[in-house]
Amino acid sequence: MKRQGIWTGLAVIVMATALGGYAWYQQQVARGTGHGAQGGPVELSSTQGDFSLSRLDDDQLAILFFGYTSCPDVCPMSMAVVRQALAELDDESRERVVPVLISVDPERDTLDRLAEYTDYFGDAFIGATGSEAQLEEIAERYGVVWRRVETPESAMEYTIDHSSSLYLVDREGRIQKRVLYSPAPHALISALESELEG
Repeated sequence: MKRQGIWTGLAVIVMATALGGYAWYQQQVARGTGHGAQGGPVELSSTQGDFSLSRLDDDQLAILFFGYTSCPDVCPMSMAVVRQALAELDDESRERVVPVLISVDPERDTLDRLAEYTDYFGDAFIGATGSEAQLEEIAERYGVVWRRVETPESAMEYTIDHSSSLYLVDREGRIQKRVLYSPAPHALISALESELEG
């Protein structure tokens, strides 16, 4: 009976910790991805040389997504959604869209690794990353939150909890639309069509 009480107590502690972490994450996401996101310049090393929003043409948009290549679910799903949305555009519109994955895992995501990952989704995709300080500064301006979660029992050693919105951004770094995470491309297609026609 005493042992059962100990196991019950441990289970309660584990659940409370997990719920506390989840509550923190949801609070950060709610606070960090609201309408107060400023956007602004993005200049990072990328799989296609130095990347800068300022190098976009006047009629182009970037789709910025913050994630990492070891992400088991949200990132590959979001990248697939971007690929599906691009496939729905006509050729002229598709050429005006630049999809960019900004890795928040600079420790593991080298440019070579990012190139291998983004190539899987298509030639148009760019992988970019920078120092932790650069990423934190950009993420703060875009209302993106992430945190490293140690998983010593796993071969990965750590994962990264992160917000998962897609940002349609012009060459000045102005956020034209923020598209919430969805496993279906409809919202992104609608946002792209609206902005590209505007």
